[in-house]
Amino acid sequence: MSSNMPQVTSTSAAAAAGITTGVTGGGWRATVSPWGAIEPWAPEPVLDWHVAADDRWHSPQREPAVRQRRLEGTAVVETRVRIPDGDAVQRVYSVPDHGGLTLIEIENVSPLPMAVAFTHGNLLSARPPTAPIEGIDLPAGSVAFPVGHHATLTVALAHDGSGPGALPTGVPTSAGVVRGWIATVERAGRLLLPDSVLAERVMAERCELALCGPEHPDTDPVGFLLAVGQLVRMGEPAAPWLPDVAYALELAAKREPHDWLLAAATDAADHVLARVGDQRARRDLASYRGALRCSEALPDDAPESPAQFLAWVERTLVASGAKGAALLPGGLPAGWAGNNFEVYGVPTSGAGSVSFAVRWHGARPAVLWEQSGEAVALSAPLLAPEWHTAQVTGEALWPQPEGLEPVAVERAEQLDAPVADKPSVRPFTPPAEGGSFS
Repeated sequence: MSSNMPQVTSTSAAAAAGITTGVTGGGWRATVSPWGAIEPWAPEPVLDWHVAADDRWHSPQREPAVRQRRLEGTAVVETRVRIPDGDAVQRVYSVPDHGGLTLIEIENVSPLPMAVAFTHGNLLSARPPTAPIEGIDLPAGSVAFPVGHHATLTVALAHDGSGPGALPTGVPTSAGVVRGWIATVERAGRLLLPDSVLAERVMAERCELALCGPEHPDTDPVGFLLAVGQLVRMGEPAAPWLPDVAYALELAAKREPHDWLLAAATDAADHVLARVGDQRARRDLASYRGALRCSEALPDDAPESPAQFLAWVERTLVASGAKGAALLPGGLPAGWAGNNFEVYGVPTSGAGSVSFAVRWHGARPAVLWEQSGEAVALSAPLLAPEWHTAQVTGEALWPQPEGLEPVAVERAEQLDAPVADKPSVRPFTPPAEGGSFS
């Protein structure tokens, strides 16, 4: 098969772990290790870092007090190393500016000056580096920079391999790149959930998918279809994927069990077809999906595969089918009862989506919804068996969930308000396509 998939492949064993950095649409990628080393996928030297604090050298790879996180779940990676009276904070992120740069910010969050050493000098910087001070054995060519107390140093790796040299002025900040990633990822939908860890993982998996692309359809046709559906919803053009989508559907029907994953994969394919406006192919796909007779039962635990995980989360919130879409088809997840939450832009069909909010009216959930694109019949078979609607927008008070204890009167008065007084669901408007992360 001649594949149209982007050819971004890892030549580094380290790419299997850590967090990916790079620019969508570009070919350069690297893995940020759990201690903040930047490991390019191409045969380029690893850029590691070490901190000379007031007491000694601190090597993040060997330090016990290293903490790492994605900023708001995005591909901006923050790594913190404990030093006397504070932290040395590294942030790594990539931007398309100047042919592609990976920027490294080092912030000294302490009252004392420090120095940071990098294990090679092929860097762009605002001021020239110096040789590292004594007290640590570093590779030849390592360089160092002083960082004053409560100051921030910024250096960069050029994706075209140029350097060392001067760091261009006006490069984006890490905060700006976080905002750009959020805007791009939320084209596929936005989740404000009681389980913040779950919502952050959705953001993280979509960022990884945007940078790493899907599995090859020969390897995992269902995973491929699920991933392409997410990518197209995040703004990638749909048309180049069509030949591979058709091929993956053929493989999936032959190989895969007729379960919820295959149903989700065909729904993702329908979205790709809807984006290119191929209504005949969508009708054929609907007939094909009906003949498959897939089980819609979801597993209790989230899958590990990124594409499967994203499909599992969305189908936990909204399950689409031939007769419409069910909201929260499995009921309220554990710990969600009594907590307000909002869901934006979850697909109900290839060309339709729903946004809804749940507000608690004492022990009863009030739901407010708004459909976009193709409107479908909505229901909630487990939480509100008598509730059905074909309205594009509306609100309803569902019954008290079975097993949920009534809220105490004084607590209910604090939470309670007439449903009509609750804020309506804000329309979900995806950002324009084609924007950068800067």
